[in-house]
Amino acid sequence: MDGVPRVPEQRRPDSSAEPELPLRFSVLGPVRAWRGEESLPMGSPQQRALLAALLLREGRTATAAELIDALWGEESPSQALAALRTYASRLRKVLDPDVLVSESGGYAIRSLGEGALDLVVAQELATEAEKARGAGDLCHAREVLGRALALWDGEVLAGVPGPYASSQRVRLEERRLQLLESRLDMDLEQGCHAEAVSELTALTAAHPLRERLRELLMLALYRSGRQAEALAVYADTRRLLADELGVDPRPGLRDLQQRILQADPGLAEPSSPQPQPAAAPVRPAQLPATVPDFTGRASFVSELGEVLASAEGRVMAVSALAGIGGVGKTTLAVHVAHQARGAFPDGQLYVDLQGAGSRAAEPETVLGSFLRALGTADSAIPDSLEERAALYRSVLDGRRVLVLLDNARDAAQVRPLLPGTEGCAALVTSRMRMVDLAGAHLVDLDVMSPDEALALFTKIVGEERVGSERDAALDVVAACGFLPLAIRIAASRLAARRTWTVSVLAAKLADERRRLDELQAGDLAVKATFELGYGQLEPAQARAFRLLGLADGPDISLAAAAAVLDLGVEETEDLLESLVDTSLLESAAPGRYRFHDLVRLYARACAERDEWPPEERGAAVSRLLDFYLATAAGVYAIERPGDRLVDHLYPTGPAGLAFPDRQAARDWLYSEAVPLLACVRQSAQGKTLGRAIDLLWASVDLAESGAHSKEYEASATTLRDAARTAGDVRAEGRASVVLSNARLFSGLFDLAYPEAQEAIQLAEATDDPLPSCWAANIIGSIAFYKNRHSEAERYFSQAIDKFRGCGDVAGSASPLCNLSRLHLATGRADTAVALARQGTDIYQELGHTLRGANGRYALGMALGKTGQHAEASEQLEEALRVFRDSRQRLWEGMTLCRLAEVELDARKPALAASNAEMALTVLRGIGGEWRRGHVLTVLGRALNGIGHSGRAQVCWREALEIYERLDSPEAVEVRGLLTPVAAA
Repeated sequence: MDGVPRVPEQRRPDSSAEPELPLRFSVLGPVRAWRGEESLPMGSPQQRALLAALLLREGRTATAAELIDALWGEESPSQALAALRTYASRLRKVLDPDVLVSESGGYAIRSLGEGALDLVVAQELATEAEKARGAGDLCHAREVLGRALALWDGEVLAGVPGPYASSQRVRLEERRLQLLESRLDMDLEQGCHAEAVSELTALTAAHPLRERLRELLMLALYRSGRQAEALAVYADTRRLLADELGVDPRPGLRDLQQRILQADPGLAEPSSPQPQPAAAPVRPAQLPATVPDFTGRASFVSELGEVLASAEGRVMAVSALAGIGGVGKTTLAVHVAHQARGAFPDGQLYVDLQGAGSRAAEPETVLGSFLRALGTADSAIPDSLEERAALYRSVLDGRRVLVLLDNARDAAQVRPLLPGTEGCAALVTSRMRMVDLAGAHLVDLDVMSPDEALALFTKIVGEERVGSERDAALDVVAACGFLPLAIRIAASRLAARRTWTVSVLAAKLADERRRLDELQAGDLAVKATFELGYGQLEPAQARAFRLLGLADGPDISLAAAAAVLDLGVEETEDLLESLVDTSLLESAAPGRYRFHDLVRLYARACAERDEWPPEERGAAVSRLLDFYLATAAGVYAIERPGDRLVDHLYPTGPAGLAFPDRQAARDWLYSEAVPLLACVRQSAQGKTLGRAIDLLWASVDLAESGAHSKEYEASATTLRDAARTAGDVRAEGRASVVLSNARLFSGLFDLAYPEAQEAIQLAEATDDPLPSCWAANIIGSIAFYKNRHSEAERYFSQAIDKFRGCGDVAGSASPLCNLSRLHLATGRADTAVALARQGTDIYQELGHTLRGANGRYALGMALGKTGQHAEASEQLEEALRVFRDSRQRLWEGMTLCRLAEVELDARKPALAASNAEMALTVLRGIGGEWRRGHVLTVLGRALNGIGHSGRAQVCWREALEIYERLDSPEAVEVRGLLTPVAAA
């Protein structure tokens, strides 16, 4: 390969020889050798230079003169030949006898085993990657190339003297950069634009004249929606080349600039057909399993099949099935979709849009799920509905995909989810007729015919039992209103009870089914159908069915269900599994259960009608709340040992779940986030209001991480309003603290400030000390962000005193660390370090891993400003590791930003730019606009430091827009950064 040193042929050792541990050599870094796992001594630098020269000569003999020239060049010592022989003798003693051989007055390395030299392995991997890329297998090519690049370990031939080593060092570094450019090019083809920006920024700083890297950076920025920065890269490059070399950018770079200026559509999408290809194009196969006993509907199957078959020549084939709940829309759609799979070789997408419930799925959420299923990287998925819909259509362009949109609310929910491209098709099911869905083939699905209904019943129950009681079977399906779901429930119950006859079932249904002949449409018919299954439940099953239906949330865990039912876990599991058998409950995943939305409504109606005493309904929800509160408090205590919040929460009944470690506790909190927050909202009333507020308080990590910040804030607002309406001053004070804290993390400072002020007043009025402590710390933080330093210092000091007054030593560490940041901002760096160490020491003494990372965060900032850059980076790196492990994306992003600041102070702008870019990516969509403005400011300073002044201006202008919109004092600093650039 041109420009790459040739390497020795590698052969397997003679299999007849006695087995020996293999030798391995490294030249893509320090020159090293191993026998097995044992490192071998390679001697002096000149001795290692001899070994390197021999390893890089392809097994050919190097004469003594050639080797002397390689080691010493024109300035060889008088005893060079003797020295050369000495080095060879020493190496021969360390290596196997037949490896270093003397031949024709020179030396050679022979008989190396497979994979013995890292350079050979790297070249073989690079070749494999090229072949994979040529075959369109980008995912494999990228992975193999990454393995090749990982073999480079610092400077090539590090510490090896001589002109030969010097020339090889340059060539091998050039090869590394070529492979790196190839891998980055594939990154962009796979849609990993945001991730690539950070790495490319650092690389262009390290290799400022390498135009290919600049070209890739421009493309990555453009595809990340940062057009102005992309153009600024070109301007920076053109100026640099003119100043340094007196030349213009090469044609490829100039063409890319023009295409960006013209918004060339060809740049908007990766050249590869899919955003993130795998070994083969991503082909989602999301269709639920079709039922083995599908019966009837022959005309509908034929009609829908013909529509789908016509998709290849049409812009888009859309069929919308409408009918009452339980009529079999989903079953029919899934069956037809499975039959049509062959016509859609690029995959099938499926989603339950939950349109019949109170919380229908949001189209943007569904689009995110679809894009991920089609291979799009998370970082490439835009935020807005319009952008996601456009990307979705682009990804589907040229592919033949079937989309099944089940249980839709209305046409407005469906429209953004339609493929819109030739060759694709959509099947939609809904309780509503979608007459306003343009171009859709509408199908109204009615109940089964008597013959179809009897055939379905027979398939489930068995021919033997039905054949002898055909009239009774007809009575059963007639009592079910010929509704498929009702028939399936009744037949399943009968099939599970071998002692029942069909006549027994018919007799049981006779009295209760009179309403079915009168109510032919809507939910009433569905409720009557569900009444059939419910009426056949054993008392314990019926109670479980009723009470579980009271819990909000999309699903429920086994442990939470046990709390609702006030039963042991094993008994609860038996009951729930028996309900699954009746089709009244679904098993969402191992250990998790859910109701169909209509079945849930029916279960609640049963609870209102049948549960006795009536107080048991409220007690069931209260037990669920207690379970969540006790478990969340346990998670909080594990994350924050010694923190007194858990002592100030409402006492609960039975203990919550116990966890073996932080990881298990954290996993529970995030996996239960949605049903937990649903329980909070459901309990925002009466006697459960106070506990609901405490549950939200104990689950603060859901807001702080940014993962569920919007839902958390909405829940806090609901609780605050409920407490205010109820006139519960104590509850309102606590809810205000929770809400102001959530808004602080979301960057909504102007909304958080008055809420925290009111929290202090309410807490003092009710002698509730802990909310006052938290609120003082929150107010201090907001005042600090607003540059009201005197006010911030006053409140931080108050918070410290208040926490200590409550005996909450752990709580006092937070305002101590915040006060450290204030001292830092006001020029008191030495006291800032002391305060941060004091807070960090408290966390460490109490065993706070997560909060200890917050202490290290403050300490790292303070150390950086006192010039202790190495220790500052060490503290921040450790904090970053903990935040990543704890899923704290907000703190992860801000720690990356603080690392960038330290690196700027240490005059490492390239590393700072890389970390600031990563911070911008991590904080996407969380943390609020103020934090984004801060990161952009830091990124601009780093870019300016590596000569990317054009990009720096773009970042600063965006930051200035943010600060001016927020009326933030940081706008003055950013104007100052822009002024000299503009003047120049």
